[in-house]
Amino acid sequence: MKLLVLNGPNLNFLGIREPAIYGSGTYEDLCTLIRAHARKLGVEVEIFQSNHEGDLVDAIQNAFYQKVDGIVFNPAAYTHTSVAILDAVKAVGIPTIEVHISNVAAREEFRQKSFVRAACRKTIAGKGFQGYLEAMDELVHPRGKA
Repeated sequence: MKLLVLNGPNLNFLGIREPAIYGSGTYEDLCTLIRAHARKLGVEVEIFQSNHEGDLVDAIQNAFYQKVDGIVFNPAAYTHTSVAILDAVKAVGIPTIEVHISNVAAREEFRQKSFVRAACRKTIAGKGFQGYLEAMDELVHPRGKA
């Protein structure tokens, strides 16, 4: 099994950007945690981050050609703005779980709308880095749509 973990804009600044909201762990800490969990699950994982919407769309489309079995996706700010990303996730038909480090439901009003959610199996928010691992577990051992 092969998983793709996608991260959107500013997530490369984890540990620097608003640690009161996103925690003090760095992006490299997150990647290390994801790779270790993939080994534990016995799956292959690719991790990709971009601050550019088109790069994320390309990564989603490439996942189709690379026969990726599931996508863990934190679209970050593009969650609330990108129909292009929604369309890409819908087009490839790969099971996708939306992840957010912070509890977006308890934040600014504009963060309440998620375009990508309509194409995702599940959304996990407010669980910090652990949300990524929970999403990986769900893709490897699905428990149904929540």
